[in-house]
Amino acid sequence: MQRQGGGLTILEMCESAKVSRASYYRSWRTQEPKEEQLALRDAIQRLALKDRHCGYRRISRSLKREGWLVNHKRVLRLMREDNLLSIRRHRFVVTTDSDHSWRVYPNLARRTLLNNINQLWVADITYVRLQQEFIYVAVILDVYSRCVVGWKISRQLDSGLAQDALDSALKQRQPEPGLIHHSDRGVQYACGDYVKRLEARGITISMSRPGNPYDNAWAESFMKTLKVEEVDGRRYRNFDEAASSIGNFIEEVYNQQRLHSALDYRPPSEFEAEINSAGEHSSEKERKVQKGRPIETATAVEIRNR
Repeated sequence: MQRQGGGLTILEMCESAKVSRASYYRSWRTQEPKEEQLALRDAIQRLALKDRHCGYRRISRSLKREGWLVNHKRVLRLMREDNLLSIRRHRFVVTTDSDHSWRVYPNLARRTLLNNINQLWVADITYVRLQQEFIYVAVILDVYSRCVVGWKISRQLDSGLAQDALDSALKQRQPEPGLIHHSDRGVQYACGDYVKRLEARGITISMSRPGNPYDNAWAESFMKTLKVEEVDGRRYRNFDEAASSIGNFIEEVYNQQRLHSALDYRPPSEFEAEINSAGEHSSEKERKVQKGRPIETATAVEIRNR
């Protein structure tokens, strides 16, 4: 008789729960998420979010190269269920082209000069794998202070997730017109509802070049920190526990306690408090801004110096 994890047999478990073995095989076992399928979805999530213009056929090929025995129809079904189908792009994007669903904006953040907060925000989305599902985290980061100014966690990877994070940031910061909002070209940020929110507040839209993760290195750096310092060391039981723990990390640890080398080893909240108290008398050294140069991440500096 088959044993589960070296413990009770299926018959013994059914007798203990007062259900028939037929019910177990017909219902419970078929509905229980399989480790293989969850691992496959994890691999698809990783590949799809790495390149959001990557279609199901290319992802199917990539999975086979990694050793997965899976056909393109199953990959297509899983991507559709997880809302991961790619958006189409043309080699040369014309903003008035009726064949293109959403407008793609030029990259304005790459060489932007910063000397204060609320001048450049960057946005990104990542996923977190739970035991039986995936959840998604959308964040908006102020580049100058490295402070997370808006975030949202959801079970759905859709435009509503990004819009809720944006609404949170706008409500908290109340930025003046002229702020630059930078993101990748994902449909969550290119869709009409999101763009209308930005334009209504006088916010300038900027998007990364295709296939260049360094264009949004600030957001990528935060997502890496979130995964390494919070997510990777946890085994969240459910959505509510994950949302609570991740939210606490963002608000209480990352914004309030974590020291950043770019801020002269101060947390974002302390750095912003010093800016607000010092006002116009803050020195250039304290603000960590070099005259005539844009603010850069350590990764960007390393690449530039190669």
